[in-house]
Order: sequence, then C-alpha cells, then structure tokens
Amino acid sequence: MDWITTLLTQPSFANTLILFGLVIAIGISLGKVKFFGISLGVTWVLFIGLAFSFAGIVVENEIREFLKDFGLVLFVYTLGLQVGPGFFASLNRNALTNNVLAALMVSLGLVITLLFYFTTTYSIGEMSGVMSGAVTNTPGLAAAQTTLSNIHGGTADNSTVTLAYAVAYPFGVFGIIAAMLVLKKLFKVNIEKETELQNKLQQLRENRVISKHLQLDNQQLIGKTLSQIFEIIKTPIVVSRMFHHGEIITPTPKTVLANGDVLLIVAPKTTFEQLHLLIGAESSMNLKTAIDSNLISQHFVVTNKAITHHRLGDIAELHQHDFTFTRLNRAGTQLVPNGNIILQLGDTLKVVGTAEGLEQATKILGNSVKRLEVPDLAPIFIGIVLGLIVGSIPLQIPSIPVPVKIGLAGGPLLVALLLSRFGNQMYLNNYTTHSANLMLRELGISFFLASVGLGSGAQLATAFTGSTGFYWIGMGLVITLIPLLITGWLAKKVFKKNFFEVMGLMAGASTDPPALAFALKIAGNDTPSATYATVYPLTMILRIIGAQLLILFFS
Repeated sequence: MDWITTLLTQPSFANTLILFGLVIAIGISLGKVKFFGISLGVTWVLFIGLAFSFAGIVVENEIREFLKDFGLVLFVYTLGLQVGPGFFASLNRNALTNNVLAALMVSLGLVITLLFYFTTTYSIGEMSGVMSGAVTNTPGLAAAQTTLSNIHGGTADNSTVTLAYAVAYPFGVFGIIAAMLVLKKLFKVNIEKETELQNKLQQLRENRVISKHLQLDNQQLIGKTLSQIFEIIKTPIVVSRMFHHGEIITPTPKTVLANGDVLLIVAPKTTFEQLHLLIGAESSMNLKTAIDSNLISQHFVVTNKAITHHRLGDIAELHQHDFTFTRLNRAGTQLVPNGNIILQLGDTLKVVGTAEGLEQATKILGNSVKRLEVPDLAPIFIGIVLGLIVGSIPLQIPSIPVPVKIGLAGGPLLVALLLSRFGNQMYLNNYTTHSANLMLRELGISFFLASVGLGSGAQLATAFTGSTGFYWIGMGLVITLIPLLITGWLAKKVFKKNFFEVMGLMAGASTDPPALAFALKIAGNDTPSATYATVYPLTMILRIIGAQLLILFFS
C-alpha cells in the first residue's frame, strides 16, 4: 500500500490533480449550503484551498501556476462571450442612467480604496485584494494579480492579495444585503405600494415590440408602396400580415397600398404614435385569427452558419412573398428585423407565412437545435489565442517606467467582447449553449480559485497577526457600504428609481448573484433581475479595468 501513501503525499502531477479535485469538489458542495438564506457559491473553493494549504498540503508549483492561468483565461473568455451581447445592448439610451449609476458606484469604490492606500501602510496589491473581496468580484482579483506579475516580471508575491480578498469577501456579500435593508428602512418602503408603483412605471417606460392592426385612412398613401412608408418611418417596422383586395397576404416592400387595406404592423411601442398619424386608426379586424387566412406563425432558431455573415437585406433567398420575419430575439433582447441586421447563431426569429413559405424558411435558417448542442471549439480557441496575443502587447503609459500589458485577464475578455458582437462578420461563430458556456466558465473559475487558495494558505495565520485581518475586514466593509448607500440613495431620491430597480442596481454593480437572490425574494417579482442584467456587463468590465489601473499607476 506504499504506492497509495506516495500518491497522496508526494508532490507529482497525479497528486496535484487529486488535490485540485478534492478542493473543487468539497468547495462546490459547500457552495450549495445556505446560511440565513445566502450562499457564497463557488468562492468556497478558495476557502477550502486556503484550508488545505494552511494545513501544510503542498502541490507542484509549476502545475498549480499553469492551472491558475489556464483557468483564468478560460473563465474571462467565456464570461466575455456571455456578457458581450448584453454589454453592447446596455449602452443604449434607455439603460444609460442605470449604467451611469453603476459606474459611479465602481468609481466611489476605487476612490475609497485609494484613500485607504494613502492613509495606511498596506500595499496597493493588498488594497486591490480588499476591494475585490468587498465588491465580491473575483475577476478583479485575477486582474490585479496578473498585472502585479507583469509589472514585476513574474516575481510578485500575490499570496497577501489573495488573503485580503478572502478575508473581505464574506463580509462583502452580507454588506450588500445590509445596504439594501438600510435603504429599505431609510425610505420606509412598503412592498405592496412599491409593486403598484412599479407596474405603473413599467407601462410608462416600456418600449417593447408590439403589434397592432391599422386601417389605411390616409388617402395620400393609396397607390404608394410599403417601402415608401418604411422610408418615412425611420424606426425599423415590419408589416407581417395585410388585408389586401379581399385576402390576407404577407406583403413585400413592393406591395402597392389600396383603399380598404388593413396592416398588421410590428414595431416598438413608442413608434405607433407616428404610425397612427401616418396611416390611420386602429382596426377592429384581427388578421391573426381570421379563419379564411392560410398564414401561420412559427419560431425558428438560426442554426445555418452560411447566413450569419451577411446583412438580411443582402440574402436573396429571403426576398420572396411566402413569409415575413416579424420579431428577432437575441440574448433576451427583442428586436424588429430589418435589412441591416446580421443574424447570429442562436437567434430566434418569429416567422409568419404560408406552409410552403415556412418550409422554405426552415431550409434557409436551419432550425436544427441539435446543431447548436455541439459547440464548435475551433473559433473558441482562435479567440483565446487572439486574446492572449492582445493581452501580451506591451503598452507604454506615461509615468510608468516599464511597458505594461493588459494580461491574461484583460486580453481574452476584450477579444471575447468584440467577437461576441462582430465575430460572425469575420466567420468566427463563437456561439455556445448557455449550459456549455456555464460549464467552461465554472471549470475555469474553479481551477483559478483552487490554485490561489492552495498557494496562499500557508500565510493565513499571519493575516491576523497584529490585527491585519481585522483591518482588512473593516476597510472592506467601508468599501462595500459607502458606494452602495450613496448610489442607492441617488437612484431612489434623485432619479426616482423604484426600490426593486435600486436593489437590482446594487446587486448588479456588485456582480453578486447571492444579493440578487435576496433582492428577488424581497421584491416577489423579476424587476431586480432586469436591472441587474442591464448593469452587470459594464460593471464587470469596469471592475476588472479598475483593479488593473490601481496596480498600474500606484504599484
């Protein structure tokens, strides 16, 4: 049995993988346990790694460093692919206020971190760890560590950075929830009244895509083509069905309008005020349920790679009379299809047409979900290669004596964001199913957290020598609470945000799923999720960049 003793105690490749497996398995299992209804999730992997290391368990350093870097690259790249579509969508005008408030929260955290740095004896690396833990942002920790390594040529000791993060993290989770409860008490929020107010605000603000039947009252349009209406209405609209010369058809832009026409128009809600003025009043006719109609509607998933590199308007097969695209759902966002849109794998299109038309649409779009279940790994690894190249580019920044790099955290993230938006135009389809993306992401972050834990626990006892650990906790709570309370107060008092939106903003700007779960439990509706999703992508990027900038300018 000596071989078992050797396998479990002597550092080797197999021994290292066994220890990593144990750390990750125990950590993931504990991550499912809730304390007062809150779970720390995958962060338990870090704590278990610290415990193993503190107990004197040693792993092969080269293997540990490789798994740490590989896990980091895998995590940030798949994270970029996930948040990319939402990131670009979050930059629109409707989400601007929420994102400005989230950016303010990030900025306040950076300012407070710098104040502690200049008024204490702790290094900027330790303060970056405290800040990342206080705002529960693991990618920020990774960015700080890789930037420190880049600046010091790989000789930087990141163990205290990890310890500072680990000490501050649990209090960061509970601090976010405490801030929500403080604001709830401060504004004397009544959940029932807030729900009623939210419903009213939703009706006023919402600009979702809807459909209406409009009768042609404007006699000046008779004899004109539908394309002339499209030219007048700058916002993309779709005429999905049309009662024309006594029958229901799917019109084309060349269809000539006639007296008595009724148009079923799909457009953003706010566009219909202009459409009523241009076309006419709402009709009582319902073209969707007409028994004499041979038109049907169906949802199709884009799985044909061949059509994902061209504008809709440039695909000749789509310019026919038997079907019309009425809605496009992409990454949870509903759009009105138009000729300038470039389809992406996984897009869902609502199609209206004849049975023959829908059969033709199937051939064009693919609509074979099984194709998407098997991820195409080649574009993913091409993207990772590009990310590593971008992350390794030396940049000369004034006041910094050595060239710096955005590193393993910044390069893959930046490339993933760009490829998620523009990859199809370069014939790089980076689509993965949500479950596949989540699997790769969780695997990457587990490797990273296990690595930093196994490499840092030996100094755990020293973290509380001379009260250092308690100072980290105190500073972390300040970094957690002050930005949340200031921004939450501004959102509620100045910008008149509903309290449910404020909670979603606070959770999203802290990139903290447990806080979102708590907000959803209080709200009893999905409003916090919507705001969380709006600010999460931009906040995640700002957190990573902010941690890097602290190291670059003050290390």
